Amino acid sequence: MSLDPAPDTLTFIGTATTLLRLGPFTLLTDPNFLHRGQWVHIGHGVRTRRRTEPAAQPSDLPDLDAVVLSHLHGDHFDTTARRELDRDVPILTTHHAARRLGRSGFTSTAPLRTWNTEVLKKGEATVTVTAVPARHSGTVLDHLVLPPVMGSVLEYRPTPTSSPLRIYLSGDTLPHRQLRPIAERFPSLDLAVMHLGGTRVLGLWLSMNDRHGADLLELLEPAEAVPVHHDDYGLFTSPVSNFLVEVAERRLPTQVRLLRRGESLSLRTER
Repeated sequence: MSLDPAPDTLTFIGTATTLLRLGPFTLLTDPNFLHRGQWVHIGHGVRTRRRTEPAAQPSDLPDLDAVVLSHLHGDHFDTTARRELDRDVPILTTHHAARRLGRSGFTSTAPLRTWNTEVLKKGEATVTVTAVPARHSGTVLDHLVLPPVMGSVLEYRPTPTSSPLRIYLSGDTLPHRQLRPIAERFPSLDLAVMHLGGTRVLGLWLSMNDRHGADLLELLEPAEAVPVHHDDYGLFTSPVSNFLVEVAERRLPTQVRLLRRGESLSLRTER
């Protein structure tokens, strides 16, 4: 069954995989299409089984203008994505991931260092993708055994004079002081796509739990937030329900939108 959401929507497919329709642009984030019950290799001998079924497969997707990939872990770019995505699709990602995907035959990888940008254009419309800070654990593991991570801010303008729609993609990050410049450079975020789940390996947090997620919302103050990456694999230990409670108890102004797989959120793009 083909997936063809309405224009100006974000559709949740599963894990951290979303389909963004922004005017004439179609973008895919962190493609993970494994089926429920299949195993994924995270790295260094760590494997985990998928507990959920994605809402779509690569063959169900419309033509893509780009993939925005936070990092090269198996639950963010899996064997199905490697096998079935168009080898010519632009992939905006870290230098580490771009290099490795290039070796796998992907011909249009665009490596981005922190604060670098890539601009997609169609007629007068543009999407500017800015790589922003992110890191898995904040420990020596980040440099020794874990792949580099890229957060990103997408700014969509239907015309050059339009005010931008700004969407923040957190990537698998923990809150840390290098994230503060995101709030300074992008003081008005319309939507934050939050990688939660509280992934834990050897007692270390590798993605945000409920308290981490609420801390980041306090820092960035987006108008809306969509939790993703929270119940799909056995390594995820922090239920999204805990995050919803934490946000409510802190009385944060951000409106949290919890999407079912295959459900779309309308985005306000006329500004």
